[in-house]
Amino acid sequence: MAESSLRERKRERTRQAIVDAAVDLFERHGYEGTTIADIAAAAEIGTRTFFSYFASKEELLFPENDARVVAAIAVIASRKPGDRPADLLVRALRDANENSTELASPTALLRMRLIQTVPAVRGRGLQLQLDAQREIARHLQAAFPDELDAVQAGALVGAFIGAVTGALQVLLDEPGALDDPRKLQGRMREVTTAALRPWLSVAR
Repeated sequence: MAESSLRERKRERTRQAIVDAAVDLFERHGYEGTTIADIAAAAEIGTRTFFSYFASKEELLFPENDARVVAAIAVIASRKPGDRPADLLVRALRDANENSTELASPTALLRMRLIQTVPAVRGRGLQLQLDAQREIARHLQAAFPDELDAVQAGALVGAFIGAVTGALQVLLDEPGALDDPRKLQGRMREVTTAALRPWLSVAR
């Protein structure tokens, strides 16, 4: 068990080193001016090792996407009596922010900028967003079959993801946005909750 845990920590450190190296190179040389070989060299790994962590340059700009989807599904699975569908989505955002500051990081700022300027990054981001929306909506509809059909679940999750993305775009543009990641995350959660308020439980 200890050996497995050590291996996982080492793998996570290598993964983060790849992301950090890529962000630095993208900032200094541009996205198109940076190759996977450049990133691997900066992270002190081989190119083959890079591909054991990420499938492409675009992929490493979304390092926690899968983890956030898994976390959202876990929140839905652990719902409590009286929870509304929207409550679970807001709770998933809160839990994600408590476990990581990635959404309020230099990587997030760079990702937003590249989504606006690099078609390959924009396309990958859109695909990941649509896949996440569909997967979360499927689990949400299954959890509330008497209240949501597939279309309604898709609309609600789409509104949630749109609120998070829209808020983050504006918040990251503010001067000093990354000075206090926890404060930025708190503001993002507040405005997302406000956007979903009509669908939240009375308790909120």
